[in-house]
Amino acid sequence: MPRINFQQQLIALKDKLLAMAALSQQALSLALEAYLTGNLGLCEHVKEIEAAINAAETNVDEFAYDLLAKEQPMAIDLRFILAVIKINSDLERIGDQASNIAHRAQALASIPQIELPIDIPDMGEKVGVMIRSAIQSLLEADARLAEQVLAMDDEIDDLNRIVQDDMVDLMQQQPVISEQALNAILVSRNLERCADHATNIAEDVIFWVRGSDVRHKLSLAQAD
Repeated sequence: MPRINFQQQLIALKDKLLAMAALSQQALSLALEAYLTGNLGLCEHVKEIEAAINAAETNVDEFAYDLLAKEQPMAIDLRFILAVIKINSDLERIGDQASNIAHRAQALASIPQIELPIDIPDMGEKVGVMIRSAIQSLLEADARLAEQVLAMDDEIDDLNRIVQDDMVDLMQQQPVISEQALNAILVSRNLERCADHATNIAEDVIFWVRGSDVRHKLSLAQAD
């Protein structure tokens, strides 16, 4: 009976993490919409969600640490709890990046709106796919899906570099729109960091399911 109860607690822990993941995804989606449409009311909503994310992070951590202390899990259950703790932190940081994007939207409210030669919506959609896929891999314990998330990260890095280069060139050519271009650079960087957090989540899912740490292998491959 105690073991059955422990498995139920693990399910409850996963449910808490998935609920937090939904909040993080919602915050990012609303922040991007605020940036792209100028709807500042959404920024306040993002702020409220961020507060809920911060509270959820504490709740998940406390639940996970309590399980570690009381149950002393072994093997795959131990890896799952450790992965949850790390994923929890990445989800909170996605919320932070969403908040940063919302701040960019607020900063743009006081200056003229212009159309920039970059595709932030496409980049945002690709990052959203990464996050959703990473969470789906967690839900289904699917290491192969998690590997697909890892493969997506390079494209986001490339898109971010393109935005950086294009906006720097634009600021040099048209200094009058430097503030708008700089905000675009910052939003692109926020999205790139969200992609990094999605990658971290996928790596932790692989660690949980397979017991292998792919982080250093990736670093060595990139160095080559």
